[in-house]
Amino acid sequence: MASLSGVVAIITGGAMGIGYAVAEDLAGRGAAIVIADQTNAETSAQRLVEQGHRAIGIATDVTSDADVEAMVSVAERNFGRVDILVNNAGVYSTLRPKPFEEIDVAEFRRIMDVNVMGVFLCCKAVVPVFERQKSGRIINISSGVAFKGNPLMAHYVASKGAVVSLTRALATELGPRGILVNSVAPGFTLSDGVARNPTLVAGVKEPSLRNRVLARSMTPADLVGAVAFFASADAAFITGQTLVVDGGAYFH
Repeated sequence: MASLSGVVAIITGGAMGIGYAVAEDLAGRGAAIVIADQTNAETSAQRLVEQGHRAIGIATDVTSDADVEAMVSVAERNFGRVDILVNNAGVYSTLRPKPFEEIDVAEFRRIMDVNVMGVFLCCKAVVPVFERQKSGRIINISSGVAFKGNPLMAHYVASKGAVVSLTRALATELGPRGILVNSVAPGFTLSDGVARNPTLVAGVKEPSLRNRVLARSMTPADLVGAVAFFASADAAFITGQTLVVDGGAYFH
């Protein structure tokens, strides 16, 4: 495992599922962890503390300027710095696949607010810290759907396409300041939240398995190594990239 000793990482949406798996993995590599989530942030952080890791949790709504600013401030106050931001918070596990014309305006806006505006606000809040340090890593969790154009989820697909494009734009703009910006794009992942949505599982699981070279279900554990790579010294000359982790469903 690549060492992240002395590194401080913020993981949004880190209380469960992919976010918690990433938090636990980075902690195991030596990073101090800030779990930011709307619910159970402190409880999930305590689980890491009980494993012998350094971690704190803070209740955070990524669509709120005030919450996001507080998230970064608390991280810096507790650990003295911030080195990594993992933008994982997003709306997916509660969605029900539906035709484009049945998606109402409120639902579309909610997806964009959390999945895109949330990434924007978190990046905007952490960049001043990174600039002071003359270094920093932003790792955005996008999705393979951005490249495949999956049906019946136009709002989600559009939001993740925006995350990929924002990754590229920020990499170009922030690179001269020593800030690297990359993205990890998972395939359909059987996280805790997804497993509790039988309609979503029924509509997406089987097509996903059929289209994968590695024909098995993907779990959060399959994703954490890619995030850790972008967080590590091994990725010090990589920026603006999106790494698709989906068992070979899409060759990007």
